[in-house]
Amino acid sequence: MAVKRIGVFTGGGDCPGLNAVIRGVVHRSVREHGIEVIGSYDSFNGYFETPQRVKRLDIDDCKGLVAKGGTMLGTTNRGDPFDYPVEKDGKIVAKDRSAELAEMIRAEGIDGLVAIGGDGTLGIAKRLMDEHGIPFVGVPKTIDNDVGATDYTFGFWTAVQTATDAIDRLHTTAESHDRIMVVELMGRDAGHIALAAGIAGGADCILIPEIPFDIEKVASKILRRQKKRRQFSLVAVAEGARPVDGQVSVLTQRPEDEVGGQVRLGGLAQRVSDLLAQKCKMESRYVVLGHLQRGGTPIAFDRALATAYGVKAADCAAAGNWGQMVCLRTPDIVTVPIDEGIDSLRQVNLTGTWIEAARGVGICLGDQ
Repeated sequence: MAVKRIGVFTGGGDCPGLNAVIRGVVHRSVREHGIEVIGSYDSFNGYFETPQRVKRLDIDDCKGLVAKGGTMLGTTNRGDPFDYPVEKDGKIVAKDRSAELAEMIRAEGIDGLVAIGGDGTLGIAKRLMDEHGIPFVGVPKTIDNDVGATDYTFGFWTAVQTATDAIDRLHTTAESHDRIMVVELMGRDAGHIALAAGIAGGADCILIPEIPFDIEKVASKILRRQKKRRQFSLVAVAEGARPVDGQVSVLTQRPEDEVGGQVRLGGLAQRVSDLLAQKCKMESRYVVLGHLQRGGTPIAFDRALATAYGVKAADCAAAGNWGQMVCLRTPDIVTVPIDEGIDSLRQVNLTGTWIEAARGVGICLGDQ
């Protein structure tokens, strides 16, 4: 059966390049395949609202999108239709509204979806397909670059550039005041951002989730620099890094009964900064870069990659090639079954090029 109308949405956290994906989907669908594109706002939430917030997207809606950060459709990480927050007896409880959603999508005459998101969003889309027959094509999205099936996810190198710029600026103030500066970067389960930005920014120490760190080894590195009359140091830490004898640093934990609640990591930079100040007898400050890494204009590579992802996803939908995820296998954009796409976590390769490069220029990774 010919595909006449598809839906597109963005889910999970925002990321530089999301708008470029949407633009690629719309342009390719309309220009090449004669397919209408319906965008839903704030992931699936747009369907549940009254009136519904869904919109037909035309080429004119995409003017200037390639260079804009964020997402024109909005996004959320609290819109799981299988665990949807609703009010009951004055409390917010979870309700399975997936069957309702499937009927709403069908009522719009939508033949399938282009789901742009991380493993959580794509996992939800897969359940909709498996349990309710709503087909989809997935586009992987995460600045952490931790999706195993693709060489890179769009937004990653923009986040690295933002982090590198921050480390460059911290260098000058650290040197001026003879301080230790600790910068906390995103990376819950994988340390790609911290490792790449730390190397590019000339950090002295980089702490990532894949290598439990010994704070004594980090302090020793800084003290060795002192002996060489280098009276300042830069330390880049991923939020999910952990000491050899401890747990990850939790900023806040929402109540277990809160719908969509999850542990929020954070606070590691402050812990590391305080410990290094004590052990090295130096002034130490910390900076948490946080959502600055998610915001702003995507760099050229991420714009191009996101556009190519959007075009490939539109082609898959037009061909009825559902249940696939688009991915980069340099230099080609290809597709893989969604299970392969979301089931493997890409962590830093501890015997790979980037670790070797870091150690090769004397960067301490907290283990030696």
